[in-house]
Amino acid sequence: MTSPTKYLLDEARMPRAWYNIQADLPVPLPAVLHPGTLQPIGPADLAPLFPMDLILQEVSTEREIEIPQPVREIYRLWRPSPLVRAHRLEKVLQTPAKIFYKYEGVSPAGSHKPNTAVPQAFFSAQAGVKRLTTETGAGQWGSALAFAGSLFDLEVLVFQVRVSYDQKPYRRAVMETYGARCVASPSQETSYGRSVLAARPDHPGSLGIAISEAVEVAAQRDDTKYALGSVLNHVLMHQTVVGLETIEQMQMADAWPDVVVGCTGGGSNFAGIAFPYIGHALRGGQRARIVAVEPAACPSLTRGRYGYDFGDTGHMTPLVKMHTLGSSFTPPPFHAGGLRYHGMAPLVSHLRELGIIEASAYTQTQCFEAGVLFARAEGIVPAPEANHAVKGVIEEALRCRREGRAETILFNLCGHGHFDMAAYQRYFAGDLRDESYSEEELAMALAGLPSVPA
Repeated sequence: MTSPTKYLLDEARMPRAWYNIQADLPVPLPAVLHPGTLQPIGPADLAPLFPMDLILQEVSTEREIEIPQPVREIYRLWRPSPLVRAHRLEKVLQTPAKIFYKYEGVSPAGSHKPNTAVPQAFFSAQAGVKRLTTETGAGQWGSALAFAGSLFDLEVLVFQVRVSYDQKPYRRAVMETYGARCVASPSQETSYGRSVLAARPDHPGSLGIAISEAVEVAAQRDDTKYALGSVLNHVLMHQTVVGLETIEQMQMADAWPDVVVGCTGGGSNFAGIAFPYIGHALRGGQRARIVAVEPAACPSLTRGRYGYDFGDTGHMTPLVKMHTLGSSFTPPPFHAGGLRYHGMAPLVSHLRELGIIEASAYTQTQCFEAGVLFARAEGIVPAPEANHAVKGVIEEALRCRREGRAETILFNLCGHGHFDMAAYQRYFAGDLRDESYSEEELAMALAGLPSVPA
């Protein structure tokens, strides 16, 4: 049996700066608007929620932002992460394509999320912050921020979407092990959470609701800030350490991808692998097809509308222009909790509108089938979110087989599924079904988008 080929960089070649794609955009990103005045917001408007260093990164158009040395020291716990040639998967699929995956499951939290959790905790601690609030779906982001908070002596409060809170108790245990407190959302701890429960006591929750609760708590105390695991510009920028490392590793393999694939919920892991390649092409370099894969039950890129919307359900955040299903949309309770978000990152949405990236959507059972095939070929059990990228890669590899094309396919295996085995058990028992959303509810949510003059 063919052994996998790993490409490993030494610590000295870990990136010293994050890549900011805003420097290379052919058309600038649409402004973030104040929900009351509908005028562009400034740094002062974000100051109640974020430390100023992160706000400046959010609005920066500099191509490179230096990674602070204390952050790089912590990154060294797992970075650089391995790039692997998936020989066995290629053989199973009988494809002439070469398949590579960047494996981010080697981090302490088991996913790509610490790449931004650590700098967010660092800059918050530098600003004198004592407590961070956040939301989480599947729990990967909550686990990562809990880990980062423990390193910088920060109290962390995590509002976890109720359906994932119930489905994934071990994620909650990981957060508590790192010292965080995890609360099911919607909760009785916030005014907004109580209002949601009053209207529907059995509400399964959503990332939009959990964001509202976390923002509400953060706004009440001067020593507290809010941290977000995806969507925002600075979060996506922190993740580019993934793609920057991958470019060097692919050079070691004497390869360049024809296709780059990533799963998408809010956009962070997709941006991490794809943005450095997109930037390379925007600056006149070699191009690759960039494919975002999302769940068919929460298809913001493939079914959503591109327009201004709130990032949360309680309408406490500014308005951002993105592909959205409507802030009141509640995704059905499928197991890829990290992808259950009504909107897509403004930067990812903008690239989609410019025709720079493609998007596809697959059902839950299709993605678990792909994940099982990958696990039996490559030995790693992917997280349910990562299964979407695996499914996209398999489809690309099968296309190459049909067309007789020996293309090179790269994807981000953004996390392992060791805490998601209950979902795999349900899949093997035949109890895992394809969740679908209500077309009527989607239409109502889209009808309620804010009215913003052109």
